[in-house]
Amino acid sequence: MNFLVFYLNSILMGIGLAMDAFSISLTNGLSEPQMQKKRMCLIAGCYAFFQFAMPLIGWICVHTITKFFSAFEPLIPWIALFLLLSIGGKMIIETVHGKEENTNTITLTVSVIILQGIATSIDALSVGFTIANYGLSMAFIASLIIAVVTFIICMVGLFLGKKIGSKLSKKAGILGGTILIAIGVEIFVRGLMA
Repeated sequence: MNFLVFYLNSILMGIGLAMDAFSISLTNGLSEPQMQKKRMCLIAGCYAFFQFAMPLIGWICVHTITKFFSAFEPLIPWIALFLLLSIGGKMIIETVHGKEENTNTITLTVSVIILQGIATSIDALSVGFTIANYGLSMAFIASLIIAVVTFIICMVGLFLGKKIGSKLSKKAGILGGTILIAIGVEIFVRGLMA
């Protein structure tokens, strides 16, 4: 295989897979405009980890338990929809019913960030089928490239969200929750159409 094509394909897969994580990052930046760079790196790193792990898990499933994975695959859009509707709905409710001075801050706990990471990367399990003809080392490298691309894209999303979030103030939580719900619906519809 031509290595230039391999790297280019991996980068393009990373860009495609990272779009949902970018939107979530934008939302998180909106809801926490004072976020420190260390926290931004941890959030982007969490999303990058899941974008790294899911294609590898998919690759392993293809090479070991294909029948089980094929049966599980139709549930992926439902899982993503449920997770993102829950998180987005909670953000909107907290913003609408929150105290006046706290309406623009949504608590990004570790569990929320992990759920966001899973929800935005669960469709990357299917990439295991795409890279099934790779050996383990090439699948690992492709997943690593996807993770690096995701990290960069998420950092951009967090920076943009912070800039916009500081201007939107109280509306940020509602906008962020709406974006999460829209992403959940988009993943769900895309999964049903596939």
